[in-house]
Amino acid sequence: MAANLDETARTALVLGVSGGIGGEVARQLSGAGWRVRALQRSVSGNVSAGRPDGIESVQGDVMDRDAVMRAAQGCQVIVHAVNPPGYRRWADLVLPMIDNTLAAAQAARATVVLPGTVYNYGPEVLPLVAEDAPQQPRTRKGAIRVEMERRIQAATERDVRAIVVRAGDFFGPRVGNSWLAQGFLKPGQPLRTVREPGTPGAGHSWGYVPDVARTMLELIERRATLAPFARFHMAGHWDADGTQIAAAICRVAARHGLTVRRGGFPWPLIYVAALFATTPREMLEMRYLWRETLELDNARLVATLGREPHTPLDAAVEATLAGLGCLPATQNQAVAAH
Repeated sequence: MAANLDETARTALVLGVSGGIGGEVARQLSGAGWRVRALQRSVSGNVSAGRPDGIESVQGDVMDRDAVMRAAQGCQVIVHAVNPPGYRRWADLVLPMIDNTLAAAQAARATVVLPGTVYNYGPEVLPLVAEDAPQQPRTRKGAIRVEMERRIQAATERDVRAIVVRAGDFFGPRVGNSWLAQGFLKPGQPLRTVREPGTPGAGHSWGYVPDVARTMLELIERRATLAPFARFHMAGHWDADGTQIAAAICRVAARHGLTVRRGGFPWPLIYVAALFATTPREMLEMRYLWRETLELDNARLVATLGREPHTPLDAAVEATLAGLGCLPATQNQAVAAH
C-alpha cells in the first residue's frame, strides 16, 4: 500500500497545538492554505485556550488511540509536537503517545512530522553533529527520544512516512517552556538580569521557533520527494562561545531603554531543588549540553531547500522578549504588531 502523497489534499492534524512549536506550525500551515485540525483535551464552544485562530479543534486525548485515529481521518500530515508538561511522567507517556500517532498515520496513510531535539546525542559525537551521527544519549530523556525515533523509523516499513527536524534549544515569542524563558530571564517583567547557564567558551545551538516551523512547512510541501524516513538538522542561531544570545538580549534591552546586568546561573540552587522536584533533576541531567559544544550540521537541509529559513538574531530576540512580556508594555505591543 503506497503512502498518501496527493499534493491536492491538504489537511493536517497537529498534536500539541497549545505548545510553542505545535501552535506555530499550526499557524503557518493554516497561513499556507492547509486545513488544520487540533486534538485537544478541552474544547469549549469555538474558543480553546492556546489554539491559534482558524484552527479546527477536536476534543480528545493523545493517550487515547481511538481519539487520535478519528482525528487523523482524511489527514495527509500529522505533526507530533506534544510532550508531557514540566518533564513529568515522561517514561509513562511519551512512547504511548508516539505509538498512537504512528497507528493513526498508518491508518490514514499520513506523513508524521516530529520536532527533534539534541538530547539524543552524547558527548562522544560532539562538537559538529550530522543526522547520521550515532545516538548514544547519557540521560533518561535522551534515551526516550532515541526510542521515539527508532519506532518512527520502524513504522516507515509499514507505509508510514516521517520527517524529523532537529534544532537546538527552542526560543520564540510564544515559547514559555524553554531555557531562554525559564533560565535566562523572568517572563512577565521588564528585564533587569540575564543569567547565563553555559560554561564560557562552550558553543550552543538555538532554534527560533518561527524558523523551525517554516522549515517544517517547506519540507512538508516537498514530502513526496523525500526519503520515507527523512531527518534534517537546522543550524539555527549558532552561539559559538555561549555568550552571543545574552549579548543580543542586552542589545535589544538597551534599545528599549533598559539596563541589564549579566550574571551566572544558580546551579547550586538547582542541585538542592533536584532533591525535591522533577524539573531540576532533568535540568541537571542536561547540564552537559551547557558544558560541551554542540553544533548541528545543516548541509542536508540546505541541499534540500536551497537555504535554511533564518530570522536575524536581534529581530528574533526582540520578538521573543516582547512576546514574553520583558519589554515595556507599549513597546511590547509595537514589536508584536510589527
